[in-house]
Amino acid sequence: MAKYVPGDEVEQAPGKSAQDTEDSRPLLGRVSRRSFLSHLGAASIAATAPPLLANAAAAPAPAIQDATTVPAEGTVPITLRINGQDHHLQLDPRTTLLDCLRENLNLPGTKKGCDHGQCGACTVHVNGRRVNSCLSFAVMHPNDEITTIEGIGQPGHLHPMQAAFVEHDGYQCGYCTSGQIMSAVALLKEPVGPTDDDVKHAMYGNICRCGAYPNIVAAVQHARKNA
Repeated sequence: MAKYVPGDEVEQAPGKSAQDTEDSRPLLGRVSRRSFLSHLGAASIAATAPPLLANAAAAPAPAIQDATTVPAEGTVPITLRINGQDHHLQLDPRTTLLDCLRENLNLPGTKKGCDHGQCGACTVHVNGRRVNSCLSFAVMHPNDEITTIEGIGQPGHLHPMQAAFVEHDGYQCGYCTSGQIMSAVALLKEPVGPTDDDVKHAMYGNICRCGAYPNIVAAVQHARKNA
């Protein structure tokens, strides 16, 4: 039973009994169902929302490092001279010359074929000699003169060997072509015999999966005769 509070008397209304009047009298601690549910919902929101907001506010923004000023851990500085231009790089010592050319210097003309030195698609010149760039680390060449297919010739100003490949249709899919041309250009300065078989032997390290070998030999011989 609710506790009666002195001074809280209520006049009996006409037509109502004393019991009705007493039941309608305000009681201490009496809470309606609607009021109880409202307060319960508000308390639930207050109990759950603040931690989420606090966690969101406390989460620090990720730090952004400037890659141009902060060298990556484990890399070494190196300057490579490629196609007559010096490039100052910060490289992992395990980076191959092939990956450096393609990934770091945006020179995609040198192709990655087998990546094991077996197909010749990645052939470049190092100090005038042909090299499989997939088998050579970039950090091995700080004082070398490196030439890629981009440094041999460009559209509108082709190297004679490039022009010969076009004239004799010395390519099909074209994937091996840059390596074939790089080997053929180096061959012009090598002691290679005059016959087609001599050329085939000198070019044996460059594989053409399309089988355009007769046209390739014809292009090389054409360039040799007009060199």
